Amino acid sequence: MERIAPDLILKGGNVVDVFSGRVIKADVIIKDGIICGVGSYSGENEQDVSGKYIMPGFIDSHVHIESSMTQPSEYAKAVMPHGITTVIADPHEITNVCGEDGLEFMLKSAKNIPLDVNLMLPSCVPATPFEHTGANLDAKTTQKLAPKFFGIGEMMNYPGIVSGDDETLGKLCLDIVDGHAPLLSGHELDAYASAGIKTDHECSVIEEMTEKISKGMYILLREGTLSLDVAKLIKGVTPYTLRRCAFCTDDRFVGEIIRDGSIDHCIRKAVSLGLNNIDAIIMATLNACEIYGMKNKGAIAPSYVADIVVADDLNLSSISQVYKNGKLVCENGKALFECETVDNSKVTNTVHLPKISADFFKTDVKDKFDAIELIPESIITKKVTVSYSDSLSKVCVIERHHNLGTKGIGFVTNYGITNGAIATSIGHDSHNVIVIGDNDSDMALAVNTLGTSGGIAVCSEGKVIASMTLDIAGLMSVKSADEVTREHDNLYSAAKVLNITDKIDPFLSLAFLPLPVIPEVRITDSGLFDVINFKFVE
Repeated sequence: MERIAPDLILKGGNVVDVFSGRVIKADVIIKDGIICGVGSYSGENEQDVSGKYIMPGFIDSHVHIESSMTQPSEYAKAVMPHGITTVIADPHEITNVCGEDGLEFMLKSAKNIPLDVNLMLPSCVPATPFEHTGANLDAKTTQKLAPKFFGIGEMMNYPGIVSGDDETLGKLCLDIVDGHAPLLSGHELDAYASAGIKTDHECSVIEEMTEKISKGMYILLREGTLSLDVAKLIKGVTPYTLRRCAFCTDDRFVGEIIRDGSIDHCIRKAVSLGLNNIDAIIMATLNACEIYGMKNKGAIAPSYVADIVVADDLNLSSISQVYKNGKLVCENGKALFECETVDNSKVTNTVHLPKISADFFKTDVKDKFDAIELIPESIITKKVTVSYSDSLSKVCVIERHHNLGTKGIGFVTNYGITNGAIATSIGHDSHNVIVIGDNDSDMALAVNTLGTSGGIAVCSEGKVIASMTLDIAGLMSVKSADEVTREHDNLYSAAKVLNITDKIDPFLSLAFLPLPVIPEVRITDSGLFDVINFKFVE
């Protein structure tokens, strides 16, 4: 048999062996994008990595790329320098706005970048029937589209699964199905897991995490922008449960990715909280691959794909190189690739609203009424009974897909906005326009500033003090990741003028207020919604 020279030899590094939990001093040889050997080798194409640590590329086990506010090409340039080589991406944000056109845009975008984007087919468009959205993917449509996708996206309609609804169950038409079941337990969790749903990224306490693992589920420890769960759950990662756990970001803004990282940030945080370095790397690599059936990824071993991170140390203080399929794609924090643009004409100009006046927000209130209480650093809310006071913030969700004229008005405690308003076309998951403020005039100005493209607007005392356009579905910018970060930083600076409560993210807290599958109470374009009892609040 003829011996063939390798394309590349990584020489003199410390290989992280995710199978045994050891670090081995060895060379790594690569040919045609595949690792062919780990040991002592020499050849013509050597890359000296002496003293550095060679580990598998990191996997984000559940992410909505749209939440980065950048299109996939820019997202890839932001995450890959941090060692992320594969993501399990659920495009239900753009799908709720643009339907199959949105899915097609994401499929084409995913093929156009070096990052492996394993797209899940959204299972809940809309998330519930209690709001108006831009599209509806029923079971028949889901089954038709399924062959194009890696798996079925997070099943948020757990009441439909638990009750045995045929339409909901009919969407579970691929082998891989992601879960979404906050606080679900007992008999209902048994029914949910029995449907073949194997992951959950919504755990918020260790007891919930442990029960779900005991029921055969995998837990994705989430560290996004708003949902910060690693610290809450890391003590639940034990020698017995380790192999049932991985990391995900779910919703993470591109500026935070650039500054602090993505899954590499999850690893560092877990280690800072007491988890062993190697165990954290195993969670981010081998575990994630085994959860999703990627048998040829997640390890530095013969026959595995050469998705490789070269780091200065096991704490990931500096990632010097990232290889994708054996090719150097990032070095010293910079992406070495560019991507061609994808036609976005079918996913732009998606906000359809008339001009809004201040009178649009007038509403009568009772002496006592239910309101939404925000919880710092969480997307979970509480339902509280209040009397009207100036400390309350008025919130309104307006249908924006078909100009139906529907709106839901309510009140929020603990947001703290004064002398202004904030509006955005990001309102999970149906992405209707949501606006919050302490006066109707600024609320109207903020909504009107969004235009047909959508985006975010911050207004105060009759003036627009900061804004950002999100041309793609009202969710993603066409600008570079660096430009998006600068614009977003300006929005936060403007929001500080409005005295938003500390530890309440002014934009993400607002964006998640309409999501009627996260406890306890939400606001949609149809009104105030009690998630626990799955009904509207009168």
